[in-house]
Amino acid sequence: MFNNKKIAAIIAAAGSGSRMGRELPKQYLDVGGRPMVVKAAEMFSRCRHIDCTIVVADAEHCEKCSELLQGSGIDAIVTVGGKTRQDSVYEGLKRLPPETDYVLIHDAARPFAEERLIGDILEAVLEKKAVVCAVPVKDTIRVMTGSESSVTADRSLIHAVQTPQAFEKQLIMDAYEKARKDGFTGTDDAVLAERAGHVVYIVPGSYANIKITTGCDMPLGKETRVGTGFDAHAFAAGRKLFLGGVEIPFDRGLAGHSDADVLLHAVMDALLGASGSGDIGEHFPDSDARYLGVSSLSLLEAVARVVQAKGYGIGNIDAVVIAEKPKIAPYKQEMSKAVAKALGISEDRINIKGTTTEKLGFAGREEGIAAHAVCTLIKIG
Repeated sequence: MFNNKKIAAIIAAAGSGSRMGRELPKQYLDVGGRPMVVKAAEMFSRCRHIDCTIVVADAEHCEKCSELLQGSGIDAIVTVGGKTRQDSVYEGLKRLPPETDYVLIHDAARPFAEERLIGDILEAVLEKKAVVCAVPVKDTIRVMTGSESSVTADRSLIHAVQTPQAFEKQLIMDAYEKARKDGFTGTDDAVLAERAGHVVYIVPGSYANIKITTGCDMPLGKETRVGTGFDAHAFAAGRKLFLGGVEIPFDRGLAGHSDADVLLHAVMDALLGASGSGDIGEHFPDSDARYLGVSSLSLLEAVARVVQAKGYGIGNIDAVVIAEKPKIAPYKQEMSKAVAKALGISEDRINIKGTTTEKLGFAGREEGIAAHAVCTLIKIG
């Protein structure tokens, strides 16, 4: 539920994937160790705002799809699709619970959708009724004016549309019914909504949210980078203690220009280093009053945008907090959740540990806290 509205998601996974050139439909190929359809569906199934997830599969692989989703702990309704994507989505729409208010429609061929996208598009659809995510095109676009002639299009006006696309339930159902009655086939859901007289709005998509259509789109063999980050802060009286975006009860905080979250600072430096983007001192200098006392979670969100703009997706983050006190074990899960939310990735890609130095060094003398982080990035854009 989102703002007291019932939300459902439909994952279109009934295509043959013939352009992939494989015997098995592409949605069942492994991407990062998991079948594409599983990776695409899990973000929606595990999102607390999504009340119902429907996966539309082809008849031949429907049972296989159901087994894969169940085996991954994904709670979803699996139903048989039609001959075209439009037919399949329509079958999914018919399976929506009656109390559904809004529906997100997503392609299984986009397995890298980020949690941020879901939140952004839900915020927008409650106001706008029909919303797509899209990114500005990177290439110069030419429009054919004849068999050989062409003109340059204004690139600033052109966006590449992605999924998920979100709609008020009855609006998109009526649009689909009208298209079926008129015998019209569109290239996506927004086309049908627009054809039915509705304005379709855009929210920023993600270059990481690629669509896998051919073998060249598979992320196998893509450039992978590793980054490391280290930070240390002394204890300071009269300050709150923040670690991993979580306020931890303690008699002292850490000294620093921002909230001095040593763990997040190490994570940010790892991400910036792996993407070749400098360090946190360059991006958020302590001479800048804008960052005085600022939450490091907001800085981490900004770093995530830097990494995304460089065309990288986050593979995983492994971090360790080095301190005699306080013990962080009771807060590790909350920290992982906060970091994952700020980065727009799933929580299972974050691992946070705590250790001591056996009373050695400044941390052992309880003078402060240090943190070390390692991350992997995958080139996807």
